[in-house]
Amino acid sequence: MDLVHSGAVEPHRGRLLSASSGESLERWIVRTFGHTPADIAPFERALTHGSQAAANYERLEFLGDRVLGLTMAEWLFTLFPNEPEGALSKRLNALVTGAVCADVARGLGVADHLKLGKQARDDGAAGSDNVLGDVMEALIGALYLDGGMEVARAAIRSGWGERVKTQGSAPQHPKSALQEWAAAHNRRTPAYDVVDRSGPHHAPRFTVKASIGTLAEATAEGSSKQEAETAAAAALLAKLG
Repeated sequence: MDLVHSGAVEPHRGRLLSASSGESLERWIVRTFGHTPADIAPFERALTHGSQAAANYERLEFLGDRVLGLTMAEWLFTLFPNEPEGALSKRLNALVTGAVCADVARGLGVADHLKLGKQARDDGAAGSDNVLGDVMEALIGALYLDGGMEVARAAIRSGWGERVKTQGSAPQHPKSALQEWAAAHNRRTPAYDVVDRSGPHHAPRFTVKASIGTLAEATAEGSSKQEAETAAAAALLAKLG
């Protein structure tokens, strides 16, 4: 699908503008997703952080997360017809992480259209994986509400692109790999403990310790508890050799 729209879209009074380019939100949506919004309000809400207004992206994020999961599952089911459920699940889990969603958002220029409170902007929320990942899911929710499943599916397939095909085999999630190592070596199930949490609410940093009994342990940081646990599991696997 070609996401470049050649037709002119007239800017509307009061509609969100990018601080850096002056491009209207509607024009950006048309150019980026190939969809002309029937109602701009869901997209404005999808780009609004909680520091800016109570009517923020959180509900749309909830919806978009489910739309993304279904679309990705359907896509992987078609692309890898000979893979079992477990392998497909590993692929899906690797493709819908907050970090991947944030990376897609950066590629689409989402940060230029975020509505943030001054403190959140000063604290770097526009570059936060947590914020950008959540907003990307919220935009998917807005596309689904405004244009239906076909529009949302096309946007996801375009945004994720070659990421879906570049993995030669289904990736093993570090936490799953660590659990399998422990079972194979008759060791305790890995434990994960949050040892520190810092940073503002919209851009937290978690430090997590992963351990297998008294055998070995490793710590790592992440912008979410899940991300930190994954990094700690990978660090512990590397230590175990």
